[in-house]
Amino acid sequence: MRPCRLLVVSACLALLPLFPTLADTTKTKQDSRSRQAQDQIVALLDAQAQAWNRGDIESFVEGYWKSEETEFVGAKGVRKGFQSLLDRYRQDYPDRKAMGNLSFSNLDVHLLCKGSACVIGEYLLKRDKDQPSGFFTLYLKKFADGWKIVLDHTTARAG
Repeated sequence: MRPCRLLVVSACLALLPLFPTLADTTKTKQDSRSRQAQDQIVALLDAQAQAWNRGDIESFVEGYWKSEETEFVGAKGVRKGFQSLLDRYRQDYPDRKAMGNLSFSNLDVHLLCKGSACVIGEYLLKRDKDQPSGFFTLYLKKFADGWKIVLDHTTARAG
């Protein structure tokens, strides 16, 4: 082997033990970004529940993308557009009594790729005369102003 090649091979062999460390560092950075994104999404849902429980629908819908492409799928069908979504909430929950107290549980956040995520969870709405509950699937995208819900599919629990 020529001295130059021997030097290159020796240098590569000397650096070889560093590769697992570099891979671990990359994975750690990705895990950190994933945790950060998950925390931001959970914080968004917490802020929505707090706004709801204050009776503040306008702040609650801040978690949704303000676009004609935003969609809500529920028992009454598909509603498209942010304004339609806001109108639906105002109509179905006209006052604090109708709104009750909202909580989310069993949140499972799935990061699909950079800038998009899916959340599966349960909701419980405690009111004086009933306690509707069910499940939801949310599709979120990250925009310049943070994570926003672009599609909400909510289903009431049977029975």
